[in-house]
Amino acid sequence: MASASENRPLALPPAERTVGQLVAEAIRFYQSHFWAVLPLGLAFAAIDQFQIGHRPTVQAAALAAGAPLMTAAYVRASSLVTGARWSWRAFLVGVVVFIPVPALTLVFVLPGVLWLAFMGLAVPAAVVERTGFRESLMRGRQLAMADYIHALAGLATLVIVFTLTRLVLGQLIHGQADAALRSAVFLSDLALSPLLFVGAALLYFDQDARLRSSVP
Repeated sequence: MASASENRPLALPPAERTVGQLVAEAIRFYQSHFWAVLPLGLAFAAIDQFQIGHRPTVQAAALAAGAPLMTAAYVRASSLVTGARWSWRAFLVGVVVFIPVPALTLVFVLPGVLWLAFMGLAVPAAVVERTGFRESLMRGRQLAMADYIHALAGLATLVIVFTLTRLVLGQLIHGQADAALRSAVFLSDLALSPLLFVGAALLYFDQDARLRSSVP
C-alpha cells in the first residue's frame, strides 16, 4: 500500500505554485522545522494578549507598539526559509513597512493585507539579496507587481486559514481543557501564527520566479 507521502501530488515550481500549494508548503516547512519555527508565534501571541477586551483603537495601538516584534518574527522566518543570515537592514525595512498596518486594519483587515502584499516582500528581499534600505523597498514593490493577484491571494488565504483554525483551536482548548480564555488565545496564537510568517517568506520565491519568467 502506498504511503501518504507517495500519494501526495508533486509540488509545482515556485513560478507555477498555486495559493493552495503555498499554504501547503508553509505547513510542510513548519512541520519539518517545528522547534525553530514555533517561537515565531510569541510575537503575535504577546501582542494579542494586550488586545483582548479593548476597543479597536487600543488594539491598533498595541499592534503598532508591537511592530518590532512582528518584524523580528518575519525577518527570522525569512532567514529560516531562505537559509540566509539575519539582517538588521531587513528589520528596519520591515518596521517601516509595518507602520501603516495598524491604522489600515482599524475598520477591516483587508486594507492591511493589501498593503503588505504590495510592500511586505521587501523584507525577505533584504534578507536574501542584502539590498540597501531604499533598494529593498523598491525590490519589494517590484516583486509584488510580478503577480500582485497571487501575492494578495496568498497572504489573504494565509490570514483566513489562520483566523478560522485559531477560532476552532481556541474553542477546543477553552472547552475541553477548561483553560482561561487568555491562555486559550495565547496557545492558539503561539501554535498557528508562525504560518503567517513562514507563508509570507515563501511567497518571496513565488514572486521572484514569476518576475524572472516574465523577463524575455
